[in-house]
Amino acid sequence: MTLAPMIFKIVAREAWTAACRAGSFGGSADDVRDGYIHFSTAAQVGTTAAKYYRGQEDLLLVAFDAAALGPALKWEPARGGDLFPHLYGALQTALALWEKPLALDPDGVPVISLDGVA
Repeated sequence: MTLAPMIFKIVAREAWTAACRAGSFGGSADDVRDGYIHFSTAAQVGTTAAKYYRGQEDLLLVAFDAAALGPALKWEPARGGDLFPHLYGALQTALALWEKPLALDPDGVPVISLDGVA
């Protein structure tokens, strides 16, 4: 079941660059620990940025078409019972629709701007 056409991954630029050279992203340390790659919908990504990425510099926001990830993408309850997209398998970097750098606000929270893209 696909609940959102576009989903998002916040990732360290260095890790994403290396993944692009390799052709796939195996996940962050948190993803590896949990057994799947965490994504957020447009409605969830701002809260994800504030909760998990505060104070981290040199991050990218990478967008994906949820349908293109196929049956390995599962929608599962997480924070507050919301359904979050989780990818069980490696993420093919060629499937990225776009990527953009994330600046930090004065409190160190990555600024998520999806105007006109989600």
